Amino acid sequence: MQYQKQALTHILNLKQNTSLPKRLFSPFINAPRKWSYQHGVGKLPLLSEHTSERLRNVAKLYPHNLAVVSAHQQIEWTYEEFNSRVDSIAKGLIAIGLKRGDRVGIYSPNKAEWTLLQFAAARADLILVNVNPAFQESELRYCLQKVGIKTLVMAEKFKSSDYIKIFRAIVPQVKDATNPLDLGHIPDFPLLKNVVLIGDTDVRGMLNFKDLDKIHTERDAMELIEREKVINFEDATNIQFTSGTTGFPKGATLSHFNIVNNGQYNGEAMELTDKDRLCISVPLYHCFGMVIGNLSALNFGASMVYPSEAFDPAAALETVTKYGCTGLYGVPTMFIAYLDEYNRNKGKYDVSTLRTGFIAGSSCPEALMHRIYKELGIKNVTQGYGMTELSPVVTLSHKDDSSFKKATTVGRAGPHCELKIAHPETHELMPWGEAGEVCARGYAVMKGYWGDDKKTEESIINGWMHTGDLGLFDEEGYLKIIGRAKDMIIRGGENIYPREIEEFLMKHPNVADAHVIGVNDEFFGEEVCAWVKLKNAEEGTKQTDFLAYCQGKIAHYKIPRYIRFVTEFPMTVTGKVKKNDMRHISNELMGKKSQGHDIVEIRKPKHK
Repeated sequence: MQYQKQALTHILNLKQNTSLPKRLFSPFINAPRKWSYQHGVGKLPLLSEHTSERLRNVAKLYPHNLAVVSAHQQIEWTYEEFNSRVDSIAKGLIAIGLKRGDRVGIYSPNKAEWTLLQFAAARADLILVNVNPAFQESELRYCLQKVGIKTLVMAEKFKSSDYIKIFRAIVPQVKDATNPLDLGHIPDFPLLKNVVLIGDTDVRGMLNFKDLDKIHTERDAMELIEREKVINFEDATNIQFTSGTTGFPKGATLSHFNIVNNGQYNGEAMELTDKDRLCISVPLYHCFGMVIGNLSALNFGASMVYPSEAFDPAAALETVTKYGCTGLYGVPTMFIAYLDEYNRNKGKYDVSTLRTGFIAGSSCPEALMHRIYKELGIKNVTQGYGMTELSPVVTLSHKDDSSFKKATTVGRAGPHCELKIAHPETHELMPWGEAGEVCARGYAVMKGYWGDDKKTEESIINGWMHTGDLGLFDEEGYLKIIGRAKDMIIRGGENIYPREIEEFLMKHPNVADAHVIGVNDEFFGEEVCAWVKLKNAEEGTKQTDFLAYCQGKIAHYKIPRYIRFVTEFPMTVTGKVKKNDMRHISNELMGKKSQGHDIVEIRKPKHK
């Protein structure tokens, strides 16, 4: 009862104290806590606007602000122009036969058309399906079938992928189609009716994206008005496929309520205003680009700036220089690449306008965070934690958090979000400060997995999304992510968390990046293997140097037994390291190490 009174008094004082800094906060009571639970209190209420409504309102407020800049396409649209284009594309989607709730897929790298479709689909009360631009034949087939895509909007190509060739391989009927508005009955894809191609190429059986601007009639315009009137902000508006480690990807289904509000609170944590320009190098098909990027910018009338189709650190820094971008986005490996490019070309880039940014995807090592502050001058680096199923962010750091907290934690519960740490198997609440599975509840939790009630029920229990991540709350309520439950290394009964070792290795003066995995071992079950990227490969670092660096500083069983020096890591399109691939490659190399392959043993286990 005493703590409840303290909490109430504290919150009332916060509300009455007008001298408080204008930022988001999660009031934390400085008193002993028994259970691992916290609730983020925000100063802004939840929004009840759907995505299209939010765009219309912002376009009225900031009609002449730049809304979308696609540097590689030489496109610049103001909010007034962007809103008008969204209207036209939405009418075109209605004209080609899409009904309310139909699924429209987008299979493209970062382009201005991607964002046009994002908002046009929402305006026409359709569900946008994000297709990973790296997907090939079998993966595209799966997406089309799993959620019943009716219209697929796609680019002509991306890197070495010829999208037209890929599509024709799985839907050969398109070659003989005489009516691009309706491909006819396709046995494998009974709901698929048409394909829209982004680009200038005319392809038999396919519409062109620019045709959507011309094909609609007054009747379609009237239909759009009626549709917008009945959109419910809790309706599904987006499906994103999660990169599951086992089985096929699951379609996380998100509502307007999920993503509009997540964009609002992420943007406020960055202290965005209508004067900001965000350099969005992360892929739009992912929540990072679409929500933390696009919707955060939209909520505050800021600019969405795309430097390139895919991540290119040079293009990003050139775009920051040209457009005076104030915000920079990326996962930790992207920020390492920004720093490498910036330092390799001293004087080429002007990053003086940068003041904020967002880093997510994995925990940011302390050494990297300090380099971002010092070398790029970004003082307000916001860090968030979450997952696609959480729209995607449920914790946030804040400008006045210490650099140490930003580097070693992922912040505290975001506004209107609840967090708890639960036992991974029993789901019982853990005592404060003890490790367990991170669970989240609140507005950000997805509606469910499309067409998969069983997986939904396994993941969302009593309203709580079970993330599969292991974490704990420190004494001030900051969340520390220890790692994925599946990534934990169990060596002879000892639980080893890769993140801890990665943080330690990153402090080595010649280590640019490091990732740790478990590899097979006959005696211990698993052993520790580190993949290391050096800052100066020519200078080199002897394996014995690493052993000396670790000895006496971390427990002997945490010292990597094996090290592999690399120049790059296997990565997803979003910049996350593929640890499953690393395990597979490492285990294969283990059997070949006697033949001079590039994985080396730096210490002998004590049992030998």
